[in-house]
Amino acid sequence: MSTEPLPNPHATAEEVEAARHDAKLANVLYHDWEAGSYDDKWSISYDERCITYAADRFRLVAGETGWPYGRALELGSGTGFFLLNLMQAGVATRGSVTDLSPGMVAAALRNAGHLGLDVDGRVADAERIPYDDATFDLVVGHAVLHHIPDVELALREVLRVLRPGGRFVFAGEPTRVGDAYARRLGALTWKATTTLTRLPALSGWRRPQTELDESSRAAALEALVDIHVFDPATLEDTARRAGAPDARVVTEEFSAAMLGWPVRTFEAAVPPGKLGMRWAMFAYRGWQRLSWLDEHVLSRVVPRAWFYNALVTGTKPAG
Repeated sequence: MSTEPLPNPHATAEEVEAARHDAKLANVLYHDWEAGSYDDKWSISYDERCITYAADRFRLVAGETGWPYGRALELGSGTGFFLLNLMQAGVATRGSVTDLSPGMVAAALRNAGHLGLDVDGRVADAERIPYDDATFDLVVGHAVLHHIPDVELALREVLRVLRPGGRFVFAGEPTRVGDAYARRLGALTWKATTTLTRLPALSGWRRPQTELDESSRAAALEALVDIHVFDPATLEDTARRAGAPDARVVTEEFSAAMLGWPVRTFEAAVPPGKLGMRWAMFAYRGWQRLSWLDEHVLSRVVPRAWFYNALVTGTKPAG
């Protein structure tokens, strides 16, 4: 039996320090670290709940015209959440996943295999997409643009690999205002939870200190990989300069984000499995109701820049 130590999938303090000066290294370290637990952390699944969520995000910004697209590419795929669920919804028939993190590409391909989907994958930099011109009918991404140092360059690459008339859809991008209140709410929730669970009566709700320390180190990396926040009008201009004259941005989640971020932070601060299904349904139903309020009521009176999520779409000119 080998006595060699197993490789540590978690970044060391020295690696975190090095990543402060290299955004792409930070992305690899953070996402390799998170690959094994990412789906659980963000309540990602590949069933009707997330299929509906992914398809609804696509419809919100791009509608249903063109379904099903032939070959689709996902940039910054993570574990495959967006593309795999879009494929299950009938948006595309064949897929390719790419990510800067080898761990995430491996996780996405495992998920695709379990679902029986026709998907291949490559470790790839979004600023230098390793596919030929005019390869794809659709390019998608979820919560990826804010990790890319040069967003305009990446969008130029997206348009290069799209066939004429092909579409791109990127969802889940934080707005400048939304990111400010989400981070504040998350920080307050973390502090309150980790402080209160020091009390003897609540000790059963406290994660071991080693896990809390590990989460704090992951959070330090997460802060390094979140490079951008977006103003909707500026993001539209960026996509148009990249070569998509019809680019448009819509936003969503105002009150829903104010529930969602404290909920996610609280879930990360307590022991896994402690909250149970009733909590999960409360959180999900609460988010659904507030999302309806945001879409049907608050979107009429609240500026779009105040909503948390930005979604951008555009097409490659046909000629």
